[in-house]
Amino acid sequence: MRAEEIEMSRKFIECNRDQMYLMPPSLRDWLPEGDLAWFLLDAVSEMDLGAFHVGEREDGAGRPSYDPDMMVSLLLYAYCLGERSSRKIERQCLVNVGFRVIAANQIPDYSTICRFRHWHAEALEGLFVEVLRLCAEFGLVRVGRVALDGTKIKANAALSANRTEESIREEVRRMLAEADAVDAEEDAKYGKDRRGDELPEELQTREGRLKRLHECKERLERKAEEKKAARGKKIEDRKAEEAATGKRKRGRKPKNPDEIERKQAKANVTDPESRIMKTRNGYVQGYNAQAAVTEDQVIVAAEVTQEENDVRQLHPMIEKAVETLESAGVKEKMGAVLADAGYFSEKNLADASPDGPELFVATTKDWKQRKALADAPPPRGRIPKNLSLKDRMERKLLTVRGRALYKKRGQTVEPVFGQIKNVRGCDRFLQRGRVAVSAEWKLICTAHNLLKLFGSGNAPCPSTNSGHLEHVEPWRAPATQAA
Repeated sequence: MRAEEIEMSRKFIECNRDQMYLMPPSLRDWLPEGDLAWFLLDAVSEMDLGAFHVGEREDGAGRPSYDPDMMVSLLLYAYCLGERSSRKIERQCLVNVGFRVIAANQIPDYSTICRFRHWHAEALEGLFVEVLRLCAEFGLVRVGRVALDGTKIKANAALSANRTEESIREEVRRMLAEADAVDAEEDAKYGKDRRGDELPEELQTREGRLKRLHECKERLERKAEEKKAARGKKIEDRKAEEAATGKRKRGRKPKNPDEIERKQAKANVTDPESRIMKTRNGYVQGYNAQAAVTEDQVIVAAEVTQEENDVRQLHPMIEKAVETLESAGVKEKMGAVLADAGYFSEKNLADASPDGPELFVATTKDWKQRKALADAPPPRGRIPKNLSLKDRMERKLLTVRGRALYKKRGQTVEPVFGQIKNVRGCDRFLQRGRVAVSAEWKLICTAHNLLKLFGSGNAPCPSTNSGHLEHVEPWRAPATQAA
């Protein structure tokens, strides 16, 4: 047969992009019933979103605004898919079917999305509790074992934007000298009584830049004074101890407070509230994001701190978890809190509340802890009376019960950070300042909990007919949709 005859004998589905719709298209036909978009819309309908409607005009004057419920759904859906850029969300509303369903075929521009997120930052944080309440209703918040950990997330600032106090002084002097030179040149060109409109571009926001530099300089000065006072106290305590005992204390003497601290201290001029954080891959400019996670990998508490070390976050995170669980209506009390060596100090063990959860805190680094669990046999007999708090904790972790519980820590909390940072790409904050970053972290964790509810075997099935979550036979989302 000739090629033309073979081609004519084949049957293909017609691909006609100019075909007109014979019936009006329905959004209900665009996505299958079990899609994440329908589930999220039903979940949002179960939330209390009154805080997003506060401040709306009731007289009907002005241009109509987008439905706050739709905007909330749009942000949550975008964060579930790892899309946080306002401009990219606007683009997705044009080209992505799921986004078009969520936005009801509307395309809010990026500035509208950005303003909504900024104006309702506090209300968006409150969604964390609303989603946790939904997770609790469907049996996903089991707090018999809660793992606590922190992860370093990059700030919207570069390491190279850090400045020492001397470099800030020099930059301020240079800017002022440059401004004076420009003023003198313009006075000669335009006259002292005439302003002129052709200032160089780099001087158009001089006041704002100077203000930011002065803020960094003041923070460095306060930090240097605090270190100087602490070092001075340490020297005085050493002298007092030597005078009381009549013996010279061994070890290296603390150095006298001097200008070395100031020369080494740095502040970031892009995001002054971010800090230099050490990670296993080097140093980053960022924040320390904390999370308390259940055995079902549901986050029950989320906070952001500027401190590189986790040691002072143990009790604040436990208190925050208790507060959040109460707000979400969870009556069950936390049984055990698992934390790595970053949270260990004898003070933390001494400050533990007898009515609070039982602590299982590693006393050494993870690899050393794993080696000790593998090599040392479980202790037997009564606990010796002369053991320190650290020794008691080490002994408890070596028991059969302690081994079984602590072994679950890594596989409970660390995969959560992997899903957030590696799967959904939330490894850098887009906002600046601790308050804005904290709100962003809460929204990221809220999206994570929604995905856990959506992808779990206990999740409710979304009903596209009623628009509400229904208690039906458990179902499981497709693997591509789950977190």
